[in-house]
Amino acid sequence: MKSVSELKVKIFADGADKAAMLQLYAQPYIRGFTTNPTLMRKAGITDYEAFARDVLEAIPDRPISFEVFADDSAEMERQARIIAAWGPNVYVKIPVTNTKAQSSAELVRHLSQSGVKLNVTAILPLEQVREISAALADGPPSCISIFAGRIADTGVDPLPLMTAALEIMRPYPKQELIWASPRELLNVFQADAIGCHIITVTNDILQKLALVGRDLHEYSLDTVKMFHQDAAKCGFTL
Repeated sequence: MKSVSELKVKIFADGADKAAMLQLYAQPYIRGFTTNPTLMRKAGITDYEAFARDVLEAIPDRPISFEVFADDSAEMERQARIIAAWGPNVYVKIPVTNTKAQSSAELVRHLSQSGVKLNVTAILPLEQVREISAALADGPPSCISIFAGRIADTGVDPLPLMTAALEIMRPYPKQELIWASPRELLNVFQADAIGCHIITVTNDILQKLALVGRDLHEYSLDTVKMFHQDAAKCGFTL
């Protein structure tokens, strides 16, 4: 098994807790950051711009994605241009559709052709990958975020789909595929094995990096000890 330092896939930290982001910024294996409105809500953020500018002042040299929160194209575009102006390392997240299932492809094409770096998000089926990859074709560096974990939640293996997405994107070297919403640390190694460019990883999964390469006999014994200690703490008797 590869060590973390040998991985080619870029690990981006997914979250909106500034203190945690700064701790991860000190780790060289964290190559970028992603956020979204749900993570911001969970972190208790109420002033979007103040939070973003504060983070960007502290992390000026790694890619960071911030998402629009409007639901119509005109307002999405207005928000996207404001967000893009916050820093050269900013990628603007655009959802693949709005809440009415109307495609964002034309908006993506317009923003991309005007030089805005985009991260198109919430993508699942390959049809969306084809449409968005074509829309980003002539633009600056961009990301296509496929929610592989959500695909897996439906009982479908995401690996063939992610591999097919890489083939669709191959003619466009400025486009990077993101394995989004991973469910376990193994997904990092799966993403690396197929040549995925980026994987976004939450703090709970990142904490498991210390287990990489762990001896399984030793890990088994630690598990047995945990069960024994917890039974003792409960004072169980029969």
